[in-house]
Amino acid sequence: MNEFVIDVRGEQCPIPVIKTRKALEEHKDCRAFVVLTGDENAAQNVQRMAKNRGYAAEIAAGSNGSYSVHITAKDGAQPEAPLQHSELACTVSAASAGAVVAIGSEVMGTGNYELGHLLMKSFIYALSQQENLPSAMLFYNGGAHLTCEGSPALEDLRQLEEQGTEVLTCGTCLDFYGLKDKLAVGQISNMYVIAEKMLQASHVIRP
Repeated sequence: MNEFVIDVRGEQCPIPVIKTRKALEEHKDCRAFVVLTGDENAAQNVQRMAKNRGYAAEIAAGSNGSYSVHITAKDGAQPEAPLQHSELACTVSAASAGAVVAIGSEVMGTGNYELGHLLMKSFIYALSQQENLPSAMLFYNGGAHLTCEGSPALEDLRQLEEQGTEVLTCGTCLDFYGLKDKLAVGQISNMYVIAEKMLQASHVIRP
Protein backbone atom coordinates (compact mmCIF):
# COMPACT_ATOMS: atom_id res chain seq x y z
CA MET A 1 0.00 0.00 0.00
CA ASN A 2 1.42 3.38 -1.02
CA GLU A 3 1.61 5.87 1.82
CA PHE A 4 1.26 9.64 1.52
CA VAL A 5 4.36 11.06 3.23
CA ILE A 6 4.12 14.03 5.60
CA ASP A 7 7.61 15.16 6.58
CA VAL A 8 7.57 17.35 9.70
CA ARG A 9 11.12 16.67 10.88
CA GLY A 10 12.52 19.80 12.50
CA GLU A 11 9.07 21.33 12.98
CA GLN A 12 8.08 22.54 16.44
CA CYS A 13 4.78 21.93 18.24
CA PRO A 14 2.02 22.33 17.13
CA ILE A 15 3.04 22.33 13.44
CA PRO A 16 3.25 18.48 13.09
CA VAL A 17 -0.35 18.08 14.24
CA ILE A 18 -1.61 20.94 12.06
CA LYS A 19 0.15 19.71 8.91
CA THR A 20 -1.06 16.15 9.44
CA ARG A 21 -4.60 17.31 10.01
CA LYS A 22 -4.52 19.34 6.81
CA ALA A 23 -3.18 16.36 4.86
CA LEU A 24 -6.00 14.16 6.12
CA GLU A 25 -8.52 16.81 5.06
CA GLU A 26 -6.99 17.49 1.65
CA HIS A 27 -6.36 13.86 0.67
CA LYS A 28 -9.62 12.20 1.70
CA ASP A 29 -9.26 9.50 -0.96
CA CYS A 30 -5.90 8.38 0.40
CA ARG A 31 -6.05 5.33 2.69
CA ALA A 32 -2.56 5.44 4.19
CA PHE A 33 -0.24 8.16 5.48
CA VAL A 34 3.17 8.18 7.13
CA VAL A 35 4.28 11.13 9.25
CA LEU A 36 8.03 11.56 9.71
CA THR A 37 9.21 13.41 12.81
CA GLY A 38 12.27 13.66 15.02
CA ASP A 39 10.32 14.23 18.21
CA GLU A 40 8.55 11.56 20.29
CA ASN A 41 6.04 14.01 21.75
CA ALA A 42 5.07 15.15 18.25
CA ALA A 43 4.62 11.53 17.18
CA GLN A 44 2.34 10.86 20.14
CA ASN A 45 0.29 14.01 19.49
CA VAL A 46 -0.13 13.09 15.82
CA GLN A 47 -1.14 9.53 16.75
CA ARG A 48 -3.71 10.82 19.27
CA MET A 49 -5.20 13.25 16.75
CA ALA A 50 -5.49 10.52 14.07
CA LYS A 51 -7.11 8.04 16.45
CA ASN A 52 -9.60 10.67 17.60
CA ARG A 53 -10.70 10.93 13.96
CA GLY A 54 -11.24 7.18 13.61
CA TYR A 55 -7.96 6.25 11.92
CA ALA A 56 -5.64 3.43 12.94
CA ALA A 57 -2.29 4.94 13.93
CA GLU A 58 0.93 3.25 15.05
CA ILE A 59 4.28 4.78 16.01
CA ALA A 60 7.56 3.22 14.85
CA ALA A 61 10.90 4.32 16.29
CA GLY A 62 13.73 4.71 13.78
CA SER A 63 17.42 5.44 14.07
CA ASN A 64 18.97 8.64 15.46
CA GLY A 65 15.88 9.56 17.46
CA SER A 66 13.52 9.61 14.49
CA TYR A 67 9.90 8.45 14.60
CA SER A 68 7.27 7.64 12.03
CA VAL A 69 3.51 7.51 12.54
CA HIS A 70 1.68 5.15 10.17
CA ILE A 71 -1.94 6.22 9.73
CA THR A 72 -4.50 4.02 8.00
CA ALA A 73 -8.05 5.06 7.15
CA LYS A 74 -10.92 3.00 8.50
CA ASP A 75 -14.62 3.11 7.71
CA GLY A 76 -16.15 6.04 9.55
CA ALA A 77 -12.94 8.09 9.78
CA GLN A 78 -13.64 11.84 10.03
CA PRO A 79 -10.69 13.88 8.72
CA GLU A 80 -12.48 17.20 9.34
CA ALA A 81 -13.61 16.50 12.90
CA PRO A 82 -12.52 19.07 15.53
CA LEU A 83 -9.37 18.13 17.42
CA GLN A 84 -10.23 16.36 20.67
CA HIS A 85 -8.07 15.05 23.48
CA SER A 86 -8.44 11.49 24.80
CA GLU A 87 -11.54 11.44 27.00
CA LEU A 88 -11.15 10.45 30.65
CA ALA A 89 -13.36 7.81 32.23
CA CYS A 90 -15.04 10.37 34.50
CA THR A 91 -17.24 13.14 33.18
CA VAL A 92 -17.50 16.78 34.17
CA SER A 93 -20.80 18.07 35.54
CA ALA A 94 -22.92 19.96 33.03
CA ALA A 95 -22.94 23.03 35.28
CA SER A 96 -19.19 23.53 34.89
CA ALA A 97 -18.65 22.35 31.31
CA GLY A 98 -16.62 24.89 29.36
CA ALA A 99 -14.70 26.47 32.25
CA VAL A 100 -10.92 26.25 31.71
CA VAL A 101 -8.10 27.18 34.10
CA ALA A 102 -4.88 28.33 32.38
CA ILE A 103 -1.73 28.40 34.52
CA GLY A 104 1.45 29.88 33.08
CA SER A 105 3.52 30.11 36.27
CA GLU A 106 4.24 28.03 39.36
CA VAL A 107 3.46 31.06 41.53
CA MET A 108 0.27 33.07 41.94
CA GLY A 109 0.42 36.83 41.67
CA THR A 110 3.44 39.12 41.83
CA GLY A 111 5.57 40.05 44.80
CA ASN A 112 7.11 37.55 47.19
CA TYR A 113 8.12 34.31 45.44
CA GLU A 114 7.54 32.00 48.43
CA LEU A 115 4.16 33.56 49.07
CA GLY A 116 3.28 33.09 45.40
CA HIS A 117 4.13 29.36 45.69
CA LEU A 118 1.93 29.03 48.75
CA LEU A 119 -0.95 30.87 47.10
CA MET A 120 -0.82 28.69 43.98
CA LYS A 121 -0.86 25.49 46.03
CA SER A 122 -3.78 26.86 48.06
CA PHE A 123 -5.63 27.88 44.90
CA ILE A 124 -5.34 24.41 43.34
CA TYR A 125 -6.44 22.78 46.60
CA ALA A 126 -9.42 25.15 46.87
CA LEU A 127 -10.29 24.40 43.24
CA SER A 128 -10.33 20.65 43.98
CA GLN A 129 -12.87 21.23 46.75
CA GLN A 130 -15.40 23.07 44.59
CA GLU A 131 -18.72 21.53 43.63
CA ASN A 132 -18.38 22.74 40.05
CA LEU A 133 -15.01 21.79 38.57
CA PRO A 134 -13.32 23.14 35.44
CA SER A 135 -13.45 20.97 32.34
CA ALA A 136 -9.70 21.40 31.82
CA MET A 137 -6.55 22.81 33.41
CA LEU A 138 -3.82 23.96 31.02
CA PHE A 139 -0.20 24.26 32.18
CA TYR A 140 2.46 26.06 30.13
CA ASN A 141 5.78 27.88 30.59
CA GLY A 142 6.68 27.89 34.32
CA GLY A 143 3.33 26.34 35.14
CA ALA A 144 4.63 23.05 33.72
CA HIS A 145 6.55 22.51 36.99
CA LEU A 146 3.25 22.06 38.84
CA THR A 147 2.38 18.80 37.04
CA CYS A 148 5.82 17.22 37.50
CA GLU A 149 7.58 15.21 40.18
CA GLY A 150 8.20 17.22 43.34
CA SER A 151 5.25 19.55 42.86
CA PRO A 152 3.32 20.25 46.08
CA ALA A 153 0.09 20.33 44.04
CA LEU A 154 0.23 16.77 42.66
CA GLU A 155 -2.26 15.23 45.10
CA ASP A 156 -4.85 17.92 44.42
CA LEU A 157 -4.31 17.76 40.65
CA ARG A 158 -4.74 13.98 40.70
CA GLN A 159 -7.98 14.43 42.62
CA LEU A 160 -9.20 16.91 40.02
CA GLU A 161 -8.27 14.51 37.23
CA GLU A 162 -10.08 11.63 38.93
CA GLN A 163 -13.21 13.80 39.09
CA GLY A 164 -13.10 14.47 35.35
CA THR A 165 -10.93 17.57 34.85
CA GLU A 166 -8.46 17.24 31.99
CA VAL A 167 -4.92 18.12 33.07
CA LEU A 168 -2.84 19.09 30.03
CA THR A 169 0.78 20.27 30.01
CA CYS A 170 2.61 21.88 27.09
CA GLY A 171 5.16 19.40 25.69
CA THR A 172 7.46 22.14 24.36
CA CYS A 173 7.58 23.65 27.86
CA LEU A 174 8.45 20.29 29.44
CA ASP A 175 11.30 19.90 26.94
CA PHE A 176 12.56 23.44 27.58
CA TYR A 177 12.76 22.92 31.34
CA GLY A 178 14.18 19.38 31.06
CA LEU A 179 11.03 17.88 32.56
CA LYS A 180 10.07 15.57 29.70
CA ASP A 181 10.39 12.44 31.85
CA LYS A 182 9.11 14.03 35.06
CA LEU A 183 5.42 14.48 34.25
CA ALA A 184 3.47 13.01 37.17
CA VAL A 185 -0.16 13.86 36.41
CA GLY A 186 -2.24 14.43 33.29
CA GLN A 187 -1.13 14.28 29.68
CA ILE A 188 1.43 15.95 27.46
CA SER A 189 -0.30 18.31 25.05
CA ASN A 190 0.63 20.92 22.45
CA MET A 191 -0.11 24.56 21.78
CA TYR A 192 -2.71 23.73 19.13
CA VAL A 193 -4.84 21.91 21.71
CA ILE A 194 -4.19 24.55 24.38
CA ALA A 195 -5.33 27.31 22.01
CA GLU A 196 -8.36 25.29 20.97
CA LYS A 197 -9.38 24.61 24.58
CA MET A 198 -9.20 28.33 25.36
CA LEU A 199 -11.20 29.32 22.29
CA GLN A 200 -13.91 26.75 23.00
CA ALA A 201 -14.15 27.55 26.73
CA SER A 202 -17.13 29.45 28.07
CA HIS A 203 -14.60 31.38 30.15
CA VAL A 204 -10.87 31.10 30.98
CA ILE A 205 -9.57 31.56 34.53
CA ARG A 206 -5.95 32.72 34.96
CA PRO A 207 -4.92 32.72 38.66
